[in-house]
Amino acid sequence: MFWVLLLLLAWAVAGAACTRLCLAAARAAAVGDTGAGIGSGRDLTLYEAAFLSGGPRRVADVTLVAMARQRRLLLAHTGWATVVDPRGRDEMERSVIGAIGPEGQSPIAPVRAAAATADAVRGIADRLVRAGLAVPDGAGTTIADAVRQVRLAVPVVAGLGAVALLMPAPAEMPRHLIAMWFALPLTLTLSCLAMARFEVHPYSRWASPAGQRLLGALPRHTDGAADDRTYLTCVAVRGIRAVGEPDLRAAFAHRERYLGQDDGR
Repeated sequence: MFWVLLLLLAWAVAGAACTRLCLAAARAAAVGDTGAGIGSGRDLTLYEAAFLSGGPRRVADVTLVAMARQRRLLLAHTGWATVVDPRGRDEMERSVIGAIGPEGQSPIAPVRAAAATADAVRGIADRLVRAGLAVPDGAGTTIADAVRQVRLAVPVVAGLGAVALLMPAPAEMPRHLIAMWFALPLTLTLSCLAMARFEVHPYSRWASPAGQRLLGALPRHTDGAADDRTYLTCVAVRGIRAVGEPDLRAAFAHRERYLGQDDGR
């Protein structure tokens, strides 16, 4: 009857993952409902769109790209940033210039990391949370994290079922019945994934449902005729992959050497 223990373990894994997803979805809905009246009818700034799409590091990326396109910052394909105009036009630009340092030159990766933790970014996050457009920091598991756990639960449950089927089965319990018992927690996890796909997709680590609705109205593609604001909005929403200049994209390719896996690309 060792297969029963495996079945209980499969139910525990599936139940914990699906419960976590339901709680995360409920928290996200509560955040969106709380700030729906405040956030509705407003336009996102460039930095706000960047934060809701990719978090603090996306805000730093957009600032660097904007300054580079205005020729106030030189981003070399070797991965170094050089200050051309030391006068920042807003708090984010001043944070970037301060992160580069008094010598006026620094690798892009540490500049990006320092700018992402600056007070200016925290101020953007606080405003978005108060407006109900962003998920509060420390609010618990986000939908994206919960969906990831449910996805991991699927092969775990399937693996436990396979182990149970490979073990010697008791005479009173045919193998097809054991398979049917394990099919129940597997069906639960797959059903939760399907419902999450239709009900709360796209999954976001940063934006609440209300914030995602505002992001959905922003442009995600641009062409050669697009103005600078539209271009930067695309970078804010899609990340560095929306940058069209090869040299500029090459400059950002060096950041992984310093920061490892990128969570806001």
